[in-house]
Amino acid sequence: MVTLTTLHYIYIIMTFIILAALLMKKEIVMPCIVGILLIGFTYSGNVLTAIQILNNSIMASCVELLGIIVVIALVVAMSKSMMAIGADEMMMRPVRKVIKNDKMAFWIIGIVMLIVSWLIWPSPAVALIGALLLPVAGDVGLPAIWAAAAINLFGHGAGLSSDFFIQGAPAISAAAAGLEVTDVMKASIPLWAVMTITTVGISYFMMRREMKSGRVEEKKIEGKKIQREIAKPGLAKFVAVLMPVAFVVDMVMMVQFKITGGDATALVAGTALILMCIISIMDNGLGDALEKGTDALKDGFIFAIKIFAPVIVIAAFFFMGNEGFAKNVLGEDATGLLNDIGMYITGLVPMSKTVIGIVETGIGAITGLDGSGFSGLPLVGSVAQTFSASADINTATLTALGQIATVWVGGGTIIPWGVIPVAAICGVKPQELARKNMVPVLCGLTVTTIVAILIM
Repeated sequence: MVTLTTLHYIYIIMTFIILAALLMKKEIVMPCIVGILLIGFTYSGNVLTAIQILNNSIMASCVELLGIIVVIALVVAMSKSMMAIGADEMMMRPVRKVIKNDKMAFWIIGIVMLIVSWLIWPSPAVALIGALLLPVAGDVGLPAIWAAAAINLFGHGAGLSSDFFIQGAPAISAAAAGLEVTDVMKASIPLWAVMTITTVGISYFMMRREMKSGRVEEKKIEGKKIQREIAKPGLAKFVAVLMPVAFVVDMVMMVQFKITGGDATALVAGTALILMCIISIMDNGLGDALEKGTDALKDGFIFAIKIFAPVIVIAAFFFMGNEGFAKNVLGEDATGLLNDIGMYITGLVPMSKTVIGIVETGIGAITGLDGSGFSGLPLVGSVAQTFSASADINTATLTALGQIATVWVGGGTIIPWGVIPVAAICGVKPQELARKNMVPVLCGLTVTTIVAILIM
């Protein structure tokens, strides 16, 4: 039986402190820093070495996450170039013509948000969908609160929890669980489908029931259409066609040549960067494009770093539980703390699939309370690896379950401080939007956990 040392107890205590901070709606970066320092000092017995370990762990964490940080930066840079010429509005105009009533508005806004979130991530997609489709939804009578729910559930829930195209979430989860990205993505598909269908279906049912009963809020979306003046409509139309065609070609190439994981992400990032350059040159000419393209690139990296700065530090602490990471940062004598802890718990309490599935979902939901959506992924991946080592369980399926729970909660669907961007765009109260999403998301997590237990 595995014997726990002082290092293990420090890791356990700091993990509980971090979870407690999350439950109290506090930021958890500083507790993670303290945890890394304590682990470094306990392992080395030297204050100076502990400080060096703190830096080295963050550097190692940054290396693990750098690929996805870069791809998000480049995709956002491309979207900035598109917005500068009005290509984003050109892309949405055909969709506007399809929205005929409030029911169609809910589904079309949601599905468009899902697709755009897959391509450029939910955060920039919120501004795009908000500016272009919300006025149309207002014209056909969709209440602002339910437009916000559609954007939220399809984008920050279904889109971000799957992340099939950019592959940010599965990349982090897979790295922590010691798996290939494709393994986690394949395992997540049935769970993602169950979660999405259950959550969105219940939300739509609640909307229809509320509207029929007349209890829906009187607040409507402003019906006046927002039309930006597009200086070069021909160029905007060309780019509006070029961008989706380029990414569709990417997806075809991925299937044709079996490009997966980091190689697929690199293809997306490279395509986005090339598109940004093409758009900048066609809009400004070669001379001015040198400056405009650089500005767009800066904006992309500023956005990506703002999102991932806390995630890098948080991941550094939780990655310390992984044996490979610990050996890299602490030294060759380091062990996998989480794996040791999991084996120790297994020796004390028989862990069934049901218990493990419930625990994984619970950990994912709790770590999602910080509202980032990604900071809990290293932990759920590590925990999945730990539990799978001590029980006959599919690691990829358990990791996918934790990823879904973490992102649906932390990505911004049921906590007020996580839904603020969508609430602001739609002009509703964050706490009201979180309340509308609460029942559908909790029902979805329950059903998804049951399905995961049955198939893992």
